[in-house]
Amino acid sequence: MSTVLSNYDTWKNFLNDRVSQAKGMGLNEDTIANLAFEIGSFLGEKVDPKNEQERAIKELWDVGDESERKTIAGLMVKLVEQS
Repeated sequence: MSTVLSNYDTWKNFLNDRVSQAKGMGLNEDTIANLAFEIGSFLGEKVDPKNEQERAIKELWDVGDESERKTIAGLMVKLVEQS
């Protein structure tokens, strides 16, 4: 995981691949967004950001409440889908 997180573009590509896999398995947008929220929660608690972009996202995550964190997770999914 640390290799994936060392470069922001690599992280986005990794996340895009996982979102594509989830869609291929038939998961709907809400389920994918919930999974992204769970991943974000794990990363926020356990992983130190490796670059400026990840640091900014973590700082936003840390100040957000649950609803705002779900919005961040959903936006990350949307971002990687458009990349």
